[in-house]
Amino acid sequence: MPDYDAGLAFYAAGLGFRVLADEDRGGGRRWVLVEPPGGGAALLLARAASPAQAAAIGRQAGGRVAFFLWADDFAAALARLRDAGAALEEAPRHEPYGRVVVWRDPFGNRWDLLGPPRHG
Repeated sequence: MPDYDAGLAFYAAGLGFRVLADEDRGGGRRWVLVEPPGGGAALLLARAASPAQAAAIGRQAGGRVAFFLWADDFAAALARLRDAGAALEEAPRHEPYGRVVVWRDPFGNRWDLLGPPRHG
């Protein structure tokens, strides 16, 4: 990502991720670690340190979805994504394994939001 504070604004303030660490590592570097509501994993927010790294933001997985976020309350998580300014690539859809929508964060990283299937 281009800036630590922009990452914190989106993930912590916008999506409600909890900040686990925000430590100065010197030389303008920080160790910024966040976890989604409910935990289960953590995400290191890393600032690109070179033009080559900056060019790779959002393409780390070769154009495929690189990250997956599970939400027990899919509708609430989807509303939070929209409110935070995430770019939805499609309409939410129903799959045999649950509900899903592909979205991008402001930095170009592709995610799947996954939730339980609807019953009934």
